[in-house]
Amino acid sequence: MLAVRGVHTYYGNIRALGGVDLDVHPGEIVALIGANGAGKSTLMMTICGSPRARQGQIIFDGRDITGMTTHEIARLRIAQSPEGRRIFARMSVLENLQMGSVVAGVQHFDEDLERVFKLFPRLKERLNQRGGTLSGGEQQMLAIARALMARPRLLLLDEPSLGLAPLIVKQIFDAIRELNRSEGLTVFIVEQNAYHALKLAHRGYVMVNGQITLSGPSKELISREEVRAAYLEGAH
Repeated sequence: MLAVRGVHTYYGNIRALGGVDLDVHPGEIVALIGANGAGKSTLMMTICGSPRARQGQIIFDGRDITGMTTHEIARLRIAQSPEGRRIFARMSVLENLQMGSVVAGVQHFDEDLERVFKLFPRLKERLNQRGGTLSGGEQQMLAIARALMARPRLLLLDEPSLGLAPLIVKQIFDAIRELNRSEGLTVFIVEQNAYHALKLAHRGYVMVNGQITLSGPSKELISREEVRAAYLEGAH
């Protein structure tokens, strides 16, 4: 479904990604792990068109999207829940969800609303509350729910566990697992919490200094000594 081929991304003259190759197949959960500053979020943003890849190709469902704008990419039903949540703080929960549904249209709005409420019942309780007044965990639920309102074929999740209590992290990861299991939703997740990400995913990639250094089935990566030493010891 998604193929990243030889992608180089720069911020000015500083190279952030150096020839990244990566695949996400339909119905998979794929995790990208690595230390802070490794380039994980830059890859996620590059897939969405901002910043643009300076070299290489990004293919979605057989179509080259490398030169497309962010809103053109969104219309292909690639939805992102960005790092730091970035909800509309002054808007209510309902208004945030309405913004998320713009790409999909209004015909399925009520049905999609019930779907996200089933995953995150807390949002139904906070429906008319401003996004900026929600707790960190509730804001993360809202960011993911807003992305789901676009009816994505590919859901991009950037650091969904960042700064959250373990109980909230479990709830969010359980919701992602259920979406994949029951609907076959394809998910690409970027995470610093390597243990949680690899337990959730079917396959994983390890990024170091803007390059992929390891890849394979998640169980295989969890068992590798170098991965355990660098990313897993004490994480769980």
